[in-house]
Amino acid sequence: MAPLIGLIVGGLLGQLWGLVQWVRVPQFLSSALLVGAWVLLTGGLHLDGAMDTADGWNVNNPRQRLSVMQDSRTGAFGVMVCVVLLGLKISALAETSLLVPWILAGAAGWARWSQVVAIAVYPYLRGEGKGKLHKDHCHVPGDWLWGLVVLLIFLGIQGLITQRWWASILLAGGGGSAGILFGWLIYWRFGGHTGDTYGAVVEWSETFYLCLACIYLS
Repeated sequence: MAPLIGLIVGGLLGQLWGLVQWVRVPQFLSSALLVGAWVLLTGGLHLDGAMDTADGWNVNNPRQRLSVMQDSRTGAFGVMVCVVLLGLKISALAETSLLVPWILAGAAGWARWSQVVAIAVYPYLRGEGKGKLHKDHCHVPGDWLWGLVVLLIFLGIQGLITQRWWASILLAGGGGSAGILFGWLIYWRFGGHTGDTYGAVVEWSETFYLCLACIYLS
């Protein structure tokens, strides 16, 4: 379900992109508005998780990492990560001139598939929370396999309509692989995952996908 929701979120953002292009909003401003709408559409949930994860990552004592992540106050590393993520997304979109609606859908879809993989594969570190609910109701390997099928169908449709097969395959392979790597890196640092780290996987995966698209489709 999560990858499908990602494709829907990306599709809505693609419609917004078409609107701001139709009214001839300058490219950089269009990108900033789009990323702002992206945060609003998701309630900032994943971005908040990425910020909390950054604060926890910076703590050397493993026993204190989770308590730091639970603190409602955002630390310096969380703020820096927020600036980096938003800045990279805006810059990548501003420099990408081709297939932006497809890129948005792909970024959101593959990032959520990476999140599902992290939920399925790695242990959950808290005894409660929204992330625990996802972990308890995850069906392995059905959930991530089903999401992969949905995304591969999307990839086929994208390739047929845009006739840019190699770019589509590169983005899907690179984005999916990077998302799995981000999930593993968090496991390596924390020994497992939480709801916050699931959000971090989504944010970093989306950002990597957009940067990859900027390189090959600018």
